[in-house]
Amino acid sequence: MRDLSAAGVNVSRETLAKLEQYCALLAKWNARINLVAPSTIPDLWARHIVDSAQIFRHAPATAQHWVDLGSGGGLPALVCAVLAQEALPDCRFTLVESDKRKAAFLLSAARELQLSLTVVSERAETLAPQQADIVSARALAPLPQLLAWVARHLAENGVALLPKGKNYATELAAARHEWQFEVEIFESQTDPLARLLLLKGISRA
Repeated sequence: MRDLSAAGVNVSRETLAKLEQYCALLAKWNARINLVAPSTIPDLWARHIVDSAQIFRHAPATAQHWVDLGSGGGLPALVCAVLAQEALPDCRFTLVESDKRKAAFLLSAARELQLSLTVVSERAETLAPQQADIVSARALAPLPQLLAWVARHLAENGVALLPKGKNYATELAAARHEWQFEVEIFESQTDPLARLLLLKGISRA
């Protein structure tokens, strides 16, 4: 069985089995709906599961509500929700996905994986503010635009967990023209050029 050691996360065999099940669902549905790039399917575990699991590592232990924006195929939200069953059992998840077909996949996968979560098929910018302890978003929008949606849904003392690619420094610099925030930057365990940004205290400049 594969593991999550590369993400710095230790989980039970049952949790690993559930993540393997999710991989199978993702591959099956991807033939009908473009949930992830087809070229990444042969390497789903490293490219998507481990990559999402390393985000969970930085979740505050006191988090009660996690909102994921633009959830798509459930990355990182479904992976983190599976991990939370063991490590953050009191944390509820809200997945925001405006594409109805992708939202249908998320609901179906949640049922099969026995996850209790909410899927909202609305746009992040029009959804009522969620007051979340954690807001995540993977490959959704450049940081200056993304922060408007994140700030809308983040509780006052909440944190944003935002994985970014090789242009993360450029995006951070651009965001600072419009936004004030504190940021911690963590190296990605799956891509030497990528980083995970942990932001808090987000407000308009």
